Amino acid sequence: MSNIINRDTIGDMARRAATKYGDKTAIIFRDQKISFYDLEREARRFANLMTSYGVKKGDRVAVYAYNSPYYPISMIGLAKIGAIQVPINYMLNAEEICFIINHSGSRIFIVEDSLYPIIAKDKDKFATVEKWGFIPLSDSKVPDGFFNLISEMETMPYDEPQVEVNAEDIVQIPYTSGTESKPKGAMLSHRSLMSQYHSCIFDGQYDTFDVSLHALPLFHCAQLHCFLMPYLYVGATNVIMHKADPLEMIKLIEKHQITHMFAPPTVWIGILNHPEFKNYNHGSLKKAAYGASIMPVEIIKQLSVTFRGLKLWNYYGQTEMGPVATILKPDDQLLKPGSAGQPVLNVETRLMDDDGKFVPNGTVGEIVHRSGHVMSGYLNDDAKTSEAFAYGWFHSGDLGRFDDDGYLYVVDRKKDMIKTGGENVASREVEEVLYQYPGIEEVAVIGLSDPKWIEIVAAVVVPKKGTQLVEKEIITYCREKLAGFKCPKKIIIADNLPKNPSGKILKRELKETYKV
Repeated sequence: MSNIINRDTIGDMARRAATKYGDKTAIIFRDQKISFYDLEREARRFANLMTSYGVKKGDRVAVYAYNSPYYPISMIGLAKIGAIQVPINYMLNAEEICFIINHSGSRIFIVEDSLYPIIAKDKDKFATVEKWGFIPLSDSKVPDGFFNLISEMETMPYDEPQVEVNAEDIVQIPYTSGTESKPKGAMLSHRSLMSQYHSCIFDGQYDTFDVSLHALPLFHCAQLHCFLMPYLYVGATNVIMHKADPLEMIKLIEKHQITHMFAPPTVWIGILNHPEFKNYNHGSLKKAAYGASIMPVEIIKQLSVTFRGLKLWNYYGQTEMGPVATILKPDDQLLKPGSAGQPVLNVETRLMDDDGKFVPNGTVGEIVHRSGHVMSGYLNDDAKTSEAFAYGWFHSGDLGRFDDDGYLYVVDRKKDMIKTGGENVASREVEEVLYQYPGIEEVAVIGLSDPKWIEIVAAVVVPKKGTQLVEKEIITYCREKLAGFKCPKKIIIADNLPKNPSGKILKRELKETYKV
């Protein structure tokens, strides 16, 4: 059958939504309302602008911005011409961003005005960038050498691009923090994301009449692909916040009668404990989602009491899965505390040992998946791709166990990933920076539990003989080398690090020793 007829891409999804929902409000951003019809028109304008700048099928366009309608507009617009969005984590520093831009081969780099100062002095290091775009959300002056995305789009026609795009074509390459010192580009196809949207809509019980609040970063797969894009798919209204702020979230729930919201446990805790919380009406909120960390049972109970009738979902997964793999549903929140739930509609999940054999319930093994969600591979890294797809399953790198009822529990991270405030931090990357600090003989970076961040980055360091180490000075040094969320919040000075007979540092023992 012709690919022109047999199409199910993100560009097609947006056009169908525009046809079906028309003038209904798709997005609210600040005081601006965008209908489904206008969202489709703006996405076409973006696509035609990129085409006018020479962007072709398979080319990469990087977006470095806080939340705004330009995230879904650029995603949909690029999807229509078979090009690829590369979302940039706005918490990274210039050196980290430069690696992603050059590794992805991004030809166009679109930067929001408030983030421009971070990369301004390093522009010459972005070797692959041929054209620079600027989003003047604050009416900032457009720097020399940049095009004004907003005004340039206004000059473009609304015609839909005539590009044949297939389900297996790559549409986005988000970069994972991974478990290595450098992030990896996960190639997500139209097929993988559309399959993921189907799972989210079904297992998350999304409804056309929902009003969903999107406060967490859209560069993250979770907010963009678990919530915003699937909610656009079903014709719901979506309120986008520029940045997450607990007080503003509290106000917007009342203002827009929000029915659904996603946030990691740290943000939910911040909302519940905010002194202004009691001054606003939150009766409209009926659905809530969390992820990135386990929600403390006491907070689940507090949420259920504070928001009467609230249903709660826990989403577990990772970028390579698009990202959802399993969900713990509302009725199981207190019956299965700490569980990641069960595989979603389009996912099969098992546990595997190092020899590729499945392990029985109650036994710890690596969490592996088969699914239409799964990425196509890592960009420019065949070795890591082969490793991730060993034995015909996608290997998550997480360790888990199933109980006798088929509920998954994540018990550890196979390669020492730390999740702090919802952000992935590779311990090895932090260790490499600390090893450059004068006076440190050995270091092990671990995650320690924390009431606010759920988990913090902590470094256990052994000083060189005759050296005095100062915690504050080490943290200051790290802040010069790493993004803020990657920096250790705690430095523990020790005489030695526990090791096994082969010399491997026993991080589990360190976690036990220094747990709060």
